[in-house]
Amino acid sequence: MSEKTKRVRRIGVLTSGGDAPGMNAAVRAVVREALTNNVECVGIRRGYNGLIHGDYYLMTGQEVSHILSHGGTVLYTARSEEFMTEEGRKRAVDICRFLGLDGLVAIGGDGTFRGALELSRLGLPVVGIPATIDNDVGCSNYTIGFDTACNTAIDCVDRLRDTMSSHERCSLVEVMGRRAGFLALYVGISVGATAVLLPERDLDFERDVLEPIREARFAGNTHFMLVVAEGVCMDEKFEGVHTVFDLGNKIKEAIGMKPTVTVLGHLQRGGKPTARDRETASRMGYRAVKALVEGRANLIIGTQKGKIEEIPIEDALKMKKSIQMERYDMLRDLQNRVPRH
Repeated sequence: MSEKTKRVRRIGVLTSGGDAPGMNAAVRAVVREALTNNVECVGIRRGYNGLIHGDYYLMTGQEVSHILSHGGTVLYTARSEEFMTEEGRKRAVDICRFLGLDGLVAIGGDGTFRGALELSRLGLPVVGIPATIDNDVGCSNYTIGFDTACNTAIDCVDRLRDTMSSHERCSLVEVMGRRAGFLALYVGISVGATAVLLPERDLDFERDVLEPIREARFAGNTHFMLVVAEGVCMDEKFEGVHTVFDLGNKIKEAIGMKPTVTVLGHLQRGGKPTARDRETASRMGYRAVKALVEGRANLIIGTQKGKIEEIPIEDALKMKKSIQMERYDMLRDLQNRVPRH
């Protein structure tokens, strides 16, 4: 730290947007590393909404001792329409100045980081940590919570397959992912799905739904598992399909087979974080505090090729991440099919 760099004495930490397993591990790392550097850490409850309305407290190392294995977030999370206004953001910065915060660590997704960017433009040093089960933050190869959500969904699908295969049925399983199909694709590969439907892909009902079912049946299968990202039905990829239940009805109309529909929903957000999420969150939280203490701010702490990287927040928010379609091609190649001549 150069002599011109201001001494960091107190920082804040908040979680915002959808909760993700591993957020608590990141909070723990932020608090512990702050205290290691003789920096006080103020926990802000309920995200930017709590910041605006003064919901904060001084955190200690002892109180974060046992949160590493817990899902959800001990700091809670909430949406804030007030923060979307210029007046609300100015109030948030005024609260930070009143608290004497020399920086803020914001844990969440793109929406969280856009809020942090606005605070940085008002003079508050910020560092973001990507945590979302959708894994859709463009500047980071991996986001906290994704591995746990995948494992939770896989466990649910494996259990579902046990009973569905006993009845020779078709199963439609909807997983989270409004604009990103990372979760659906990873789960689909891991459970050997008959088909996976992604929001990023142009879809054809005959080619992408009916034909995989037929091919699986010709190959001797009597149970068919289709994994659907929720954004597929929201975006009406198929005519007349607004929900996954509509998709089930469309399948029945086409081939006389009515699928059993399971929406995993918020089950995917819960549960104990996996080792990968705990370890990644700890590394990111540690690096976020190191950056602030050493005079670097207005960054996102992301992963690139397995390494922790610091990306300027404005550059980070411009970065895009596309789904690896070679994984989708691999899924199709590994499905049980009849030989083509």
